[in-house]
Amino acid sequence: MSSAEAITLGPREHDKLGIYHVDVVREGRVTVVGQPRDIEDGEEIIFDHVGIKASRKGEEYTFSKVA
Repeated sequence: MSSAEAITLGPREHDKLGIYHVDVVREGRVTVVGQPRDIEDGEEIIFDHVGIKASRKGEEYTFSKVA
């Protein structure tokens, strides 16, 4: 899944969502614009400072813009 509003990555992959860098450092660890966070399977995390939500389903990590 990849569009202007969302992108899905696997472990050790990175890309940009709009102008923001998003990264799956390793299984269970994501970074959005340099801010690292641990994420459990089924969990969602909001990065308020840039308006991006990270969610995890197994080895798929989806980053999406929030309104």
